[in-house]
Amino acid sequence: MTGAGVRTGPRNSLADVEGLLVGHHHELDRDASLGSGRAAGCTVVLAPGGATASVDVRGGGPGTRETDLLDPSHTVQRVDAVLLTGGSAYGLAAADGVMRWLEEHGRGIPMDADGHVVPIVPGAVIFDLPVGDWSVRPTADHGFLAAEAAAVDFAVGSVGAGVGARAGVLKGGVGTASIVLGAGAAEGVTVAALIVANPVGSVFDPGTGLPWGVGVSEAAGWGLRIPDRAELAAATALGQKGTVLNTTIGVVATDAGLSKAGCRRVAVAGHDGLARAIRPAHSPLDGDTLFALATGTRASAPPEAPMPAAFPPDLAVLDSVCAAAADAVERAIVGAVLAATPVAGIPSYRELFPSAFDV
Repeated sequence: MTGAGVRTGPRNSLADVEGLLVGHHHELDRDASLGSGRAAGCTVVLAPGGATASVDVRGGGPGTRETDLLDPSHTVQRVDAVLLTGGSAYGLAAADGVMRWLEEHGRGIPMDADGHVVPIVPGAVIFDLPVGDWSVRPTADHGFLAAEAAAVDFAVGSVGAGVGARAGVLKGGVGTASIVLGAGAAEGVTVAALIVANPVGSVFDPGTGLPWGVGVSEAAGWGLRIPDRAELAAATALGQKGTVLNTTIGVVATDAGLSKAGCRRVAVAGHDGLARAIRPAHSPLDGDTLFALATGTRASAPPEAPMPAAFPPDLAVLDSVCAAAADAVERAIVGAVLAATPVAGIPSYRELFPSAFDV
């Protein structure tokens, strides 16, 4: 699951990046179905000390908030939280609750001597409205409660913003992964991802039944084997997802001290991992969006060899972080698919491929 010279962080999660916390809030009825019941939620990534941030939007149908602010040429450099939410454009209302929680805790850009602040909370949505009652979607209260719940330990699978997610014909959800880099310019740096997988594209190889991000030689490392042919035939017979609005969103983060432009490059690289684990990716029917955060909580070692004056001095570190970002996103998507549980009759990977876990 990791290459030579790298290892998984202690939690194998976004919270392995010091300075970040994750919280979920959702409403889910056990008998929810397509069109009825409650199946709505959101996920918040909190950066209590603030984090340098940027974003890369690759899908043709994004639903976002404050992404223009994250352009490296724009003034604000750091964010206080990132919202990932269901509910399509309606779900962006949850960001108001995250801002309210941050304001109550005095977090944001200081504006005057009286303690007034303006929290910075970019966000992105997935389209999951047909799962459950169309009118049930995340509200400001959901965002507030997700921020209140933020911690280093958090659930994955059909939780938070992943409650109504569908990954192709399978149940999607929230997944996370982390990598600690080995010897080199970025030794000891942590790179991690948190992804909400809700693509129109497929997340498993129709030739093997394994998730796209898991090769045959890597299956045992995930606790998997190639599933039975009968199960594969039944899964492929389900056809395509059949909805016009979808989207995979997430956060890639590192404890390295990167600039806003460096974060932009990390977000770009993270999409490589998305394209490895989802096929096709970045379609006109998706709003694929990745935020990148750098907390700077790990001091960088001085470069072994100085860079030419035309290059950023931290270029070697950035290069290593970008390579790991793609791997972390790929692994987080696989983790989301494997951890998801059925909701509203949408089958999970484990439900369709039980023999894949007979190892």
